[in-house]
Amino acid sequence: MTKLSPSHLAPFHLALPMKDKEETRQFYQDMFGLKSGREAEKWIDFNFFGHQVSFHLKPEAFEGQPTNAVDGKTVPVRHFGVILDWDKWQTLAAHLKAKNTDFIIEPYIRFKDATGEQATMFFLDPSGNALEFKSFKDMDQIFAT
Repeated sequence: MTKLSPSHLAPFHLALPMKDKEETRQFYQDMFGLKSGREAEKWIDFNFFGHQVSFHLKPEAFEGQPTNAVDGKTVPVRHFGVILDWDKWQTLAAHLKAKNTDFIIEPYIRFKDATGEQATMFFLDPSGNALEFKSFKDMDQIFAT
């Protein structure tokens, strides 16, 4: 088997359910300025920070989503997002607050002054998909233990 090298970032593809296509389109375009790609009656693709995220119409997929406790907070098990530069994360957090985003977890700093110090925040899209945006004070510590 050929070994794949993780030495460079390769765009990933992620498919998620949605409740309403137009509401999903509006959220991702208005909130993040994302461009949509191909679409059909029951799905739509977005350029999600250089990655392909596809949403498929499946409203019943949102019943009974599991959570885990992390730092005393309730984190949705199924979530996605990107790791931004520290300043871009701060800018996004301010943008989301200005739009009165209903956060699951308000923007905060984890592991302050320790290995892996990171900024994180969680919120839902209109369908109920959980997004986490994070940043590391030192990007070389993304995988530090």
